[in-house]
Amino acid sequence: MKSTTKITFLLIFSFLVCFSTHAQFIIEAGKKNFEIVVTNLSNTPKENAPVVLKLSDVIIKSATVWDKRQEIPSQLDDLDANGTFDELAFVINMKPLEAKKLKIELSVEESVAGRYPNKVHAQLLEKDSEKSFKPVITAASETGDLYNAFHHHGPAFESELMAYRIYFDQKQTVDLYGKKIKRLELQETNWYPTDEQLEKKYGDDILRVSGSVGVGTLKGWNGKKAIHISPVDNRDARIISNGPVRTIVDMTSHGWEYMGEKFTMVSRYIMYAGHRDVEVMNILFQKEEDEVKMLPKDILFATGVQKLPDSELFTDNDGLLGIWGTDWPVNDTIKYAKETVGLGVFVPKEYISEKNVEDNVNHLFLLNNNEDFQISYYITAAAEKEEFGYKNPEDFFKYLEAWKEDILNPVKIRMLRD
Repeated sequence: MKSTTKITFLLIFSFLVCFSTHAQFIIEAGKKNFEIVVTNLSNTPKENAPVVLKLSDVIIKSATVWDKRQEIPSQLDDLDANGTFDELAFVINMKPLEAKKLKIELSVEESVAGRYPNKVHAQLLEKDSEKSFKPVITAASETGDLYNAFHHHGPAFESELMAYRIYFDQKQTVDLYGKKIKRLELQETNWYPTDEQLEKKYGDDILRVSGSVGVGTLKGWNGKKAIHISPVDNRDARIISNGPVRTIVDMTSHGWEYMGEKFTMVSRYIMYAGHRDVEVMNILFQKEEDEVKMLPKDILFATGVQKLPDSELFTDNDGLLGIWGTDWPVNDTIKYAKETVGLGVFVPKEYISEKNVEDNVNHLFLLNNNEDFQISYYITAAAEKEEFGYKNPEDFFKYLEAWKEDILNPVKIRMLRD
């Protein structure tokens, strides 16, 4: 093997566990009951700020987070499917410059099911027939195409503010479902609301992605345009976590043949309660038995936002890109009206090879994987029809700037020593 980097396949997934600009802290074995201090170092308030405690060799079955006498909803996640929880996650509201002391209790006793209300939801609906389907949490295809085998063409996930789906085919495009009022809807509408549900202010599909990147899909780049993730040896989807605090969904392309190389790409999508945005982690590596190597640095990828008719474009020329525009959401222009949407992507500068790039259907960044095997960034979206959201490009673009600042300034965590 040519690479001097030799790590195990499981260590690749530890990158997925560890990488985040959200607040994280490692809890070592032996800790059961302890206190942490979470601090907002910003002069602006934070709503639903994500906090993640990574569990290092801690064998537990449940956890509880306390803010004085108030219990904060939390969840434990097994990210690598080895039967052991890897992370404890929760969200917290913080005033400007506020510090909160929280008590964490870890237990070997099973948690009570349904003890917290779900604020997020994820689903993958396999078709039994044209009119019936069943929920599953994993699916795989050697052809790389299960687009028509699933009710809404791949995994979908939502918060009360926004819903996303990922096409299970060579596009793997991220598509949008916009809300009118804040609530979870996919368990009732399964992406396709009835006329009766639409009359009750349910949301629906708001974007026609066609062959574009949609919002923040990672694609290949052939020198002239963004290209799909094909051919592959196998493509699989997995719902890792389904609330109550966050959803985690993986799309994995095994054996993607691209630019003379053959490799695996794991795209992980994380959505937190109270958020309209999604954290996207793409891990790219070549595998030989139990060892992996990085891709050549000169291989470029692309992401961004699709072009929209009647639109305004925004960029801060430092990793933030957005668009506000109007288009038909589906091909049926008789039953469905045009939708006005905002799309945004924030890419940390360490991944950007070239900015202000475009092809016929996209505004793009060209990206390269860094020395820890990943290309990671954030995506967000809004629908003009939201009763709680943004009604014009100026307000949406102001939101994008504030969103970027919030990402770059997560809350900080420290443990109180015994």
